[in-house]
Amino acid sequence: MRVAGILLVEDDPSVRTALELALTRQGHSVTSYATGEEALDHIRARRPEIAILDVMLPGIDGIEVCRRVRKLDQLPVILLTARGDDLDIVVGLEAGADDYVVKPVEPRVLDARIRAILRRAESAASDRITFGDLVIDRGALKVTLAGKEIHLTPTELRLLLELVRHPGQVLNRRYLLRAVWDHTHIADSRLVDACVQRIRAKIEPKPAEPVFIHTVRGFGYRFSPP
Repeated sequence: MRVAGILLVEDDPSVRTALELALTRQGHSVTSYATGEEALDHIRARRPEIAILDVMLPGIDGIEVCRRVRKLDQLPVILLTARGDDLDIVVGLEAGADDYVVKPVEPRVLDARIRAILRRAESAASDRITFGDLVIDRGALKVTLAGKEIHLTPTELRLLLELVRHPGQVLNRRYLLRAVWDHTHIADSRLVDACVQRIRAKIEPKPAEPVFIHTVRGFGYRFSPP
């Protein structure tokens, strides 16, 4: 079983200790902190494989940590959010989070989300696909547009690859949730929408007028390169 180097940031000592113990029992290597400032210092000094951030942290909160990480790195991020706090979920996804888990956290659910992200990062095949100026090298996990490298998170890359695998076909949100996130709950469809928005912002000449990833209202998304 793959061991992940995890950064866990949770200000509640009892929750932090319980999650650290549970994830360690699942075979992961966990480093934990109580503040966003400590998390950023750790990421600069020793990059983890995945960061798990509580949204409500003292000082720099989890969403702001995610924003700062995204400016420099494609480190996968999972947010821990309060039950029913849809605003935090939406803002967190827009900030670049790959996934979220609602509190109280069930360790087995969190472990499943972690392993799904690891699979996304490792599942690329060794071939190269070209669509005009857009080049996707799945072996090198690299995307370029007009010769310039585009930095995508593992989740963004996995979603783009899933769309590319079915050019011209409409893929609904439920299918994409299952294929990319290993989710089955349709309420999590905002994961898909937020991730598509982030990909468009990176690869589309005009994100508001996409030429690669098209929305089919009421159904889902279609990859139709020009």
